[in-house]
Amino acid sequence: MAANGDTQTVSEYIVHHLTNLTYGKLPGGYERYDGTIVPEAGQWTMAHGSDEMTAMGFNAVHVDSMIWSVGLGLIFCWVFRRVAVRASAGVPTGLVNFIEMVVEFVDGTVKDTFHGRNPLIAPLALTIFVWVFLMNLMDLIPVDLIPHSLMLVGVEYQKIVPSTDPNITMGMAIGVFLLMLFYSIKVKGFGFVKELTLNPFNHPLFIPINLFMEVVGLLAKPFSLGLRLFGNMYAGEMIFILIAALFSVGLFWLLPAALLQVGWAIFHILVITLQAFIFMVLTIVYLSMAHEDH
Repeated sequence: MAANGDTQTVSEYIVHHLTNLTYGKLPGGYERYDGTIVPEAGQWTMAHGSDEMTAMGFNAVHVDSMIWSVGLGLIFCWVFRRVAVRASAGVPTGLVNFIEMVVEFVDGTVKDTFHGRNPLIAPLALTIFVWVFLMNLMDLIPVDLIPHSLMLVGVEYQKIVPSTDPNITMGMAIGVFLLMLFYSIKVKGFGFVKELTLNPFNHPLFIPINLFMEVVGLLAKPFSLGLRLFGNMYAGEMIFILIAALFSVGLFWLLPAALLQVGWAIFHILVITLQAFIFMVLTIVYLSMAHEDH
């Protein structure tokens, strides 16, 4: 384990692999890692280390998470469009058969879970399931392969699993939350206000208490949706990194580390699929609740 020719400790190795490639604006007067002082007007640059990322604050963008998530989304669109063009009335084979199985599985889940009428729900559920699955699938790539390859061309940090970044998972969760609010207002109208103020105690005196409990419950949905995915995938990635660190301990640990990597990867296939499924199902459930106007 080495970076820029210097030997890393296990702690430095773990921190390095959990650090995003970040672009943002450093405040004026900030002293950078190489001793240079940022001009008073500030400086837009790539961050070097966690201290500079912290100094950037809200102006920071995780470039690697954005590139990998958008790239995987484009791959999803390209593959599904290609299969849709090649689909025919005959018996499907190969990739076409697999994609049709995925579409039928998602469609069946939507029919069983969603009780309203909305042509957006099934495509949204399919997009969420496949997109989250592809982002999770990046966790199975050896942790050193891409980061160390990019370090050879000067890219110091690289996290290739977008779902281990809370900005990505919470961004998707907030998108679902906004759809929940939109359809709650569209379908229920003023009934949505009554739902927030007159439940569970149907009396005007309890409106403040009802409003507080309902708003807390409403806001808990996007947090639980985004943080559940982030927490599970982050923990899985951490285990992969810890197992990879064993390879540097000594020859005695090479075989156990290799067996642990293979075993955890096989088990993790279930985890990444299950997390994508849970995110999709909860999205369908939340939007179904938003369409219930009784």
